[in-house]
Amino acid sequence: MRDETLPRSSTTEFDYGRAVAKEESRWTLKALRINRYLNRPLASLLVRTLYRTSITPNQVTITGFVVGAAGAGFFLVGTRGAIAVGGALAQLSSIIDCADGMLARARGQESEFGAGLDLILDRIGEFFLLSAATAGLYMRSGRVLWLGLGLLAIAIYFLELSLFYLIKSVRRDLRRADAAENRAWLMALIAVFGIAGRVDLGIYVLLGASTAIVIFHLAEYLINGTSQRA
Repeated sequence: MRDETLPRSSTTEFDYGRAVAKEESRWTLKALRINRYLNRPLASLLVRTLYRTSITPNQVTITGFVVGAAGAGFFLVGTRGAIAVGGALAQLSSIIDCADGMLARARGQESEFGAGLDLILDRIGEFFLLSAATAGLYMRSGRVLWLGLGLLAIAIYFLELSLFYLIKSVRRDLRRADAAENRAWLMALIAVFGIAGRVDLGIYVLLGASTAIVIFHLAEYLINGTSQRA
């Protein structure tokens, strides 16, 4: 949530603790929190630079989206070097994605519009990256199998996201930060497989992980619902 008001007085010091005061996903292993141990420390360097400027959190959100979209463009090119650049840009966009929320919390500029903008652009950016990676692999290999598996993996991934938010809505769960680490993992995997030039393996991992998470969401909801009725 971000409020596009002017930043605080230049006499106010940047408070890292306030900036990262965000509830983590309860399903992410504490030792493997990419946001906590990688993205946010790096994002804090950007936030410290922007803290006393007139640049708004929403502008940072849009910048992160543009960087991710540029990464999608490189994946679409399909060459080994372009894919590596695309992977690096995907991870950079994930770091910037942390910076917008940190800047908003540090300044006290949170708003419903900013939270919605962040959520919408995150989903569009993920779609661009995954679709471009699949299309680039298909154009480079000429194998319809990769196109089919890639599209299936993308469909199941977004099905998993839909179930996640639907279940939160049914439960009236107002927590907004519990998916942040999971998105960080997605972007990190895109980066790793992109830099390694193994988008094909990335598709297998995304397909398997998304399918497992869909089953988990459904099973958890049914088990909890049954226990509550008993």
